[in-house]
Amino acid sequence: MPFINGKIMLDHAFQNGYGVGAFSAHNAETVIAIMEAAKEEQAPIMIQIGQKVIQTLGMEALKGLIDTYEKEYSVPIAIHLDHSREFEQTMSAVQMGFQSVMFDGSGLSFEENIEITKKVVDVARALGIGSEGEIGKIGGTEDDITVDEKDALITTTEEAVAFVEATDVDYLAVSIGTAHGMYKETPNLRFERLEEIVAAVKRPVVLHGGSDIPDEQVRRAIGLGIAKINVDTELRQAFTRGIQEALEENPDDIVVASTLGRGRLRMKEKVQEKIRVFGSQGRAEELLTHTKVITN
Repeated sequence: MPFINGKIMLDHAFQNGYGVGAFSAHNAETVIAIMEAAKEEQAPIMIQIGQKVIQTLGMEALKGLIDTYEKEYSVPIAIHLDHSREFEQTMSAVQMGFQSVMFDGSGLSFEENIEITKKVVDVARALGIGSEGEIGKIGGTEDDITVDEKDALITTTEEAVAFVEATDVDYLAVSIGTAHGMYKETPNLRFERLEEIVAAVKRPVVLHGGSDIPDEQVRRAIGLGIAKINVDTELRQAFTRGIQEALEENPDDIVVASTLGRGRLRMKEKVQEKIRVFGSQGRAEELLTHTKVITN
C-alpha cells in the first residue's frame, strides 16, 4: 500500500467530516499496534515520529521500521514528523520520505515562526508532502518539552488568519484549551473560537493534546473542522499497563515477546477505540479511491 500525502489525507477528512488519528509510535511493537488497529478498522492513519523517540531510537531507525511493516497492511498511512523545532531536522524528514512534517515555531516570535514555516511549506508543497504549523502554545509536557499552563495561550482568529495568509500552511495546530499529557480536571474546549478559526482559514485544523479529552468534546470539535487529532499519552499508558498486567499474572515470565505482546494488544485496543471516536473507521477505501482520482 503506497503512503499517502498528508495534505490529501487531511483534506479528505476535513471535507467529509471525520478525524484522522495521528498516533505516536515509539518502537516496533507500538508501530505494529497502530497498523493492526488501522487494518481491523479499515481507517486511514498518521503515524507520528516525535522528539522523544528521535532522541532515543532515532528518526531514521523508526522510519525504517514503519517502512518495513507498512508492506503488510492495506490501509492508507502517512508518516508525520511531530513538533520539530529545527528547520534542519524538518528537512531531514523530508529527505527521508515522510508524507507530512510539522515545524513548531510557537516558541519563536510570530515573525520568526512565519518565516521558517513558510520555508517548510514551500519545500513540502514542491515535493507533495503535507505541512503543519502551530500558533498559540499547547500546555503540558510532550517529549520533554514543557509549556506551563499559565503560558498556554488561546489562539486568536486574527493571528490564525495572518499566519495562514503568510505561510499557506496545509493544516494548522491551534490552542483551544487542550494540553499535552493527562488532564487533572476535565478540559473545556473553546468551540466558538474553533468555529471562528475554521471559517476564517478554510482548511483542516489540528488538535494537539488529544489524550483524555471527553469523547463528546472530540466529536464536536471534528464536526467543527478538526481533521487531525494527536494521541500519545493514552497510547503509552495502555502499552505500559498491558506489560504490567502480563507481569502481574506471571512475574516469572521473561519471554520478551509475551510481555511486550500484551502491551501491543492493549495499545491496539486503545487505537481502535480512538478511531471509532474520530469516525475514521471504514474510510480507507474511500480515501484511496479519492487519492487515485486526484493524482491521475
